[in-house]
Amino acid sequence: MKKIKRLGVCFVMIAFSAATFAQVSATSTASATIVGPIAIANTANMSFGNVAVNATPGTVVMTPAGVRSVTGGCTLPAVAGSPTAASFNVTGAANYTYAITLPGAATTISSGANNMTVDTWTSTPTPTGTLSGTGAQTLTVGATLHVAGSQPSGTYTSATPFTVTVNYN
Repeated sequence: MKKIKRLGVCFVMIAFSAATFAQVSATSTASATIVGPIAIANTANMSFGNVAVNATPGTVVMTPAGVRSVTGGCTLPAVAGSPTAASFNVTGAANYTYAITLPGAATTISSGANNMTVDTWTSTPTPTGTLSGTGAQTLTVGATLHVAGSQPSGTYTSATPFTVTVNYN
């Protein structure tokens, strides 16, 4: 009888101890951090400045640093005008990186019925930027202006501005 009692007590202990080790639980909390939206604001429009052209077509390349170079029948006269790359102020969460999307198509600039195209967009930084510890960075954009041979003189501007898009990575 003592053996049966001991065997019964052992059986109960084993059964309860197996049940306690078969299932365990843990808890966790959930959290989220909402970061401020990323923003971009134009601070300077792109200007290729003054360009002279002969009968040969050519291009004017504006780098994101605002440096111009020419090909073909284009020359840069001594009176430069006000050449400048486009400039934008990007703001958002400090130290975050962001992707830069430049226009995928050409932009037409016009003077009356006369047109030229601007394409081959480049930027600094590229293809991503990093906001500073204060959450800001300057983004500059250059492009290539295509000038026809004997392009008529005039002040050419775009009726529709080109778009630069930024988005957090």
